[in-house]
Amino acid sequence: MNFDEMTERRGTDSSKWDNMQAFSGVSPQDGIPMWVADMDFRAPDFLQDAVKGLLATANYGYFCGMERYYEAVRWWMQTRHGWACDPSWMFVTYGLGNAIAMALQTFTEPGDGVVTFTPVYHEFEAKIRKTGRVNTQLPLMVRADGTYAMDFDAYDAMLTGGERLVLISSPHNPAGRVWSGEELNAIAEFCLRHDLLLISDEIHHDLILPGYRHVPMHVAAPQIEDRLIMMTSASKTFNIAGARTGCVIIPDAGLRQRFADFHRSLDMSPNLLGVALTRAAYSPEGAAWVDELTAYIQGNVRLFRDKVNAIPGLRAMPMQSTYLAWVDFAGTGMAPDEFLGRIHRDARIAPTPGTELGLGGATYLRFNLGTLRARIAEAGDRLRAAFDDLQ
Repeated sequence: MNFDEMTERRGTDSSKWDNMQAFSGVSPQDGIPMWVADMDFRAPDFLQDAVKGLLATANYGYFCGMERYYEAVRWWMQTRHGWACDPSWMFVTYGLGNAIAMALQTFTEPGDGVVTFTPVYHEFEAKIRKTGRVNTQLPLMVRADGTYAMDFDAYDAMLTGGERLVLISSPHNPAGRVWSGEELNAIAEFCLRHDLLLISDEIHHDLILPGYRHVPMHVAAPQIEDRLIMMTSASKTFNIAGARTGCVIIPDAGLRQRFADFHRSLDMSPNLLGVALTRAAYSPEGAAWVDELTAYIQGNVRLFRDKVNAIPGLRAMPMQSTYLAWVDFAGTGMAPDEFLGRIHRDARIAPTPGTELGLGGATYLRFNLGTLRARIAEAGDRLRAAFDDLQ
């Protein structure tokens, strides 16, 4: 597939493009949106064919046949990640943000503490707050190699005693850190020590850069099975977030029944389009396309990293997965409003402010690299010009 093919998203009701000015003040006419985590690439033919197949029926009523969806998920997890998950463990949800809120309401009570390792995806905090829970933020540490790590000796002492659940991003959003099997096992042991349930959001599990391997939490730490709620979706990998379809996978029968009862009470039916797109994505054709996409993203990562790291005061955290770059501006000596203002005003780029991602994120910005190579090059050049006085 030609990932350099231009697709015009302005004026198509794209949140990433058409909401950019309201979000950042940067006009879509000459700005570069690098905030919302979706990609600018044309949908592959096998997804287009799935949509055409739906259109050919000329009927969009209630539907059944979910067994094929669950089998597609099972096949993908086994083939791509070596995880033999049982289709009977699965639930279809209206995206994963919705699923996180449902799980919090199922397994915790208002006022309960929910542990996150920060900085982390901003919707974790939003879902915790909106469901009336309390976010216990445990800050990640930066290692000598510039990547994040966890300090469980410190974390053990930081809990209040009111926590009931841990919510993790694996791989990590915003930094793209691929947690090793040993690290995931340490998270599981932390949960066991403190009698905590665990939600593992693994939506970014497919876009892993060469040299790294994603390990599903259930594979890394089977001892946590009776406390584990896993979540995934084809939405990030295949850029189908607009179809709002996620998958919750719960190995333990008791937890599964509790979630099933709450899920049923909401009378939530699967999304016809999302189910069809996921079935088409989780296929040999989808696997080959993901391999091509990952290679292209790797090129974007290298280009952006080299351009950013050549600017005094800026440092891109080494990426191991995803198309989301995490850049530290601490070396500029500027306050967050100042360096972000320069990027909006002078570079005409809209990234995600690190201040939205919890403790430890204030000096960082997140940049979406899921776009054309030429646009990545232009963004790097604009950043250099915006901080020209630091050269």
